Amino acid sequence: MNTELHVYTMPRIGDKAPDFEAVTTTGKLKFSEYNKESWVVLFSHPADFTPVCTTEMSGFAREKKFFEERNTKLLGLSIDSIHAHIAWVNAVHEKTGVLFEFPIIADIDMSVSRLYGMLQPGESETAAVRAVFIIDPEGKVRLIMYYPLNVGRNMEEIKRSLIALQTSDVNKCAMPLDWKPGEKVIVPAPKTIEALAERKKSDLEMVDWYLAKRSID
Repeated sequence: MNTELHVYTMPRIGDKAPDFEAVTTTGKLKFSEYNKESWVVLFSHPADFTPVCTTEMSGFAREKKFFEERNTKLLGLSIDSIHAHIAWVNAVHEKTGVLFEFPIIADIDMSVSRLYGMLQPGESETAAVRAVFIIDPEGKVRLIMYYPLNVGRNMEEIKRSLIALQTSDVNKCAMPLDWKPGEKVIVPAPKTIEALAERKKSDLEMVDWYLAKRSID
């Protein structure tokens, strides 16, 4: 018996985010233009008019100001028609007062889902899993999260991760376990004996020579 092998590729961290054109709830969109000079959180959900997805999309909508203040655009996606999207947006707005103002891709042909590895055959062949891609203004994929169909995302972790990435870029540092804004960050380890000597004389919080922390403004 022949077994058909489905191969779904996905961009990896550090890759250039694949470009695409798509129909969305705010009109036609070319990703490279949408991503230009801003961060993007691209996220997929399994289907419109489903309970977990409604809570997630509402969560993103409520955080509009947070993302705007961090030069970050939202972009949703599911394998539904544009008419289903519009009807769902309208229904949620009427029932809860929450409006999904960010564009939602109508990926009815699954082209974007396949491009970003949002289809996981072991989970579903026809519904996108709950993927999150954080993409920087240079169009580089900086972080990827995947959740199964039956587990909603953690909005606080998405927000924390975005802040951590942006903070790391500005301060050339790394973040320790459970880092939150306002806490100390990890500075790169010295790469020469001279740099090691300088570190020992510094006022950094040192656990060991290779693990040192500092405060940032």
